[in-house]
Amino acid sequence: MQEHLQWLIKYLLEENEAYRDISMPQQEEECFRLYRSLVNVREPKPVSDAFLYHEKAVLEAIKHQKGIVTIAQMQAFDKNLYLWKGDITRIQADAIVNAANAQLLGCFQPCHGCIDNAIHSAAGVQLRLECARIMDKQGKPEETGRAKITKGYNLPCQYVLHTVGPTVHEAVTEKDCEQ
Repeated sequence: MQEHLQWLIKYLLEENEAYRDISMPQQEEECFRLYRSLVNVREPKPVSDAFLYHEKAVLEAIKHQKGIVTIAQMQAFDKNLYLWKGDITRIQADAIVNAANAQLLGCFQPCHGCIDNAIHSAAGVQLRLECARIMDKQGKPEETGRAKITKGYNLPCQYVLHTVGPTVHEAVTEKDCEQ
């Protein structure tokens, strides 16, 4: 995995002149953190097939290190409702739900702990690219309470439902409740 990570980091560093003085970390964990940081701040723009090849190798390895969670490992709450507490990017399902921002492009803060960042990081750059195409076509930010669906790419789920929730400031308002 280290070779794939180093290839990806070199690609991302060469892509942006401002990053060219960043040195290559030696440890695999540090390499992944730098790769993820660079991807998190990267604007949606095409990448080469070689990039997708190396990214898939890295994300597949991480997916299998973390382990995939199936419905058999979840607690049945009702006939068609199962509960499981953990990393949503590990769930093998038809779809998972992303608490997205109104731009649907993922979180641009490097290695931020939000679910939006976790999902985009685990899915790979293709997710941000698909979201950008959807939003370009829509021509305006996504409304609170609405949703868009994309492929899951390198996630164990097939699809991601991106929905924007209300932004609550201090006390919850009636409008917040409606949304």
